[in-house]
Amino acid sequence: MQDHEFSRIERAPAYRLVYNAIEREILTGRLRVGSPLPAELQLAEQFGVNRSTVREGIRLLEQSGLVERDGGKRPRISVPHYLDLASSASRALILHSVTFRELWEASMVVEPAIAESAAQHVNEAGLAELTINLEAMETMVVRLEGGGDPDLEAFVQLDRTFHEILAKVAGNRVLALAHEPVTSLFIPTGQIILPRLKTYRRVFDAHHHIFDCLKAKDAAKARSWMHKHMDDFRRAYELTELSLDAPLDAVSLGIS
Repeated sequence: MQDHEFSRIERAPAYRLVYNAIEREILTGRLRVGSPLPAELQLAEQFGVNRSTVREGIRLLEQSGLVERDGGKRPRISVPHYLDLASSASRALILHSVTFRELWEASMVVEPAIAESAAQHVNEAGLAELTINLEAMETMVVRLEGGGDPDLEAFVQLDRTFHEILAKVAGNRVLALAHEPVTSLFIPTGQIILPRLKTYRRVFDAHHHIFDCLKAKDAAKARSWMHKHMDDFRRAYELTELSLDAPLDAVSLGIS
């Protein structure tokens, strides 16, 4: 019987081991946010590696958002910004060849939950922020209906901002982190749908209904309206004759 052949075990570079070791200390809480990292020379002695290896490991920590520098001071432990995390997650979704249907199914879980929680936790500051967003979108819709040229990028950004405000108002960071990478991939799709179907007013009306639900503190109705809004997005996608089950293309979605 032929012996089974195993592939060669790849050894991680030393700087990656430094990164892994420091990351582990951060995640376990032994290195706390705001605390400075030990000096490079001290880390090099502890790990038994060169200072250049430590420096490369710290560079990776900076890229991941776990460490930040304040001028020439010693690097400190930090919390990655959710947008940085979302960008990485969006790229991972693209690399895994996810489809619009998968994104939409995920959004049908996350977005209504966000709207429901936002209705329960919204305050005057959140309502004021949403009001400004809606007023800007309505101004744009009225101009478009009067024959003005569409500023597609600006409209899509207002759409995105509305959902980001809801995620912030909801007060649940897990929901906010789950929401952002999906939204990032939906945005380019919206840029395809809007000029073809001219659904600017429809988007605004849905947002306004959701806002009214938040203002009334009606969590169940906010969930219901967000469900309708996201389902409407799927129908619009189908009307453009785009395939729900085709993998999202990184180039067409502007993911570099």
